[in-house]
Amino acid sequence: MRSAPRTDIQHHDHIVLLVDSFYGRVRNDELLGGIFNGIIGDRWPEHLEKMHRFWGTVLINEGSYTGTPLRPHLHMPIGAAHFQRWLTLFLATVDDLFEGPVADLAKRNALRMADMFQERIERYRTRSQDFIQ
Repeated sequence: MRSAPRTDIQHHDHIVLLVDSFYGRVRNDELLGGIFNGIIGDRWPEHLEKMHRFWGTVLINEGSYTGTPLRPHLHMPIGAAHFQRWLTLFLATVDDLFEGPVADLAKRNALRMADMFQERIERYRTRSQDFIQ
């Protein structure tokens, strides 16, 4: 049996499918699930809505997200292994659902964000330790 052809990310329903599918994987992941579920708790609907706005703004120019995406992650107990797993799940989700220029943009943005978040969190922790000592 042949699977349906994948389309590119084109509208808000695609963003919802991407985000909800990805975070479904995160919530059930052995490495990430406990961290995300522990921090988000029963606020998953609000978190998913925020992520719909974020990725909708980044990928299809919805302009519905405002905020500082790094700040909530600064105190999370995450490191290189967590970012690698996050990326693996995100890239696999995109590849499973979509193909095309916007899907490629989603993957490039995820790679850039993971690198930037990891670097800035490490810098924040280093500076925090400098103030403590």
